[in-house]
Amino acid sequence: MVELVAGDITAERVDAIVNAANSSLLGGGGVDGAIHRKGGPEILAACRALRAGHLGKGLRAGQAVATTAGRLPAKWVVHTVGPVWSATEDRSATLRDCYTNSLAVAAGLGARSVSFPLLSSGVYRWPKDDAVAQALVALRDLPPGVDLVRLVLFDQETLEIAERVRAATN
Repeated sequence: MVELVAGDITAERVDAIVNAANSSLLGGGGVDGAIHRKGGPEILAACRALRAGHLGKGLRAGQAVATTAGRLPAKWVVHTVGPVWSATEDRSATLRDCYTNSLAVAAGLGARSVSFPLLSSGVYRWPKDDAVAQALVALRDLPPGVDLVRLVLFDQETLEIAERVRAATN
């Protein structure tokens, strides 16, 4: 089941929260900054450990990796790097990969519930209506064991956009 809600992703009481990370995994603005601030230093320490190991060059767009959720009400944070929107290059497959790879990582941890922000729709400028459409396509088939996926939208306006897109695609 995929739910659409408006709210604060850092307050989500689910098994895994997905972070719209940057490739450095070391925090940033928007969702990434909020997750690092509210989750506390444990998340940053786990990200630094990943960077010191097999992710020395950072995380590529479309990939996903998990850490502790620190002080957040979730068990894990799954970090993924969304693509920057381009008017001249179709990067939709990479955006969908963010969702499917994050779900696979969460399912591999045993997560039954996962909350996502609307990836790439902030500073990466992906048009919100298409970002929702790409998310819904990617979230159509949930992996075994994942019962609930929540798309947590920043505000009521974005929720209304998401509901319109969902209604048009059903």
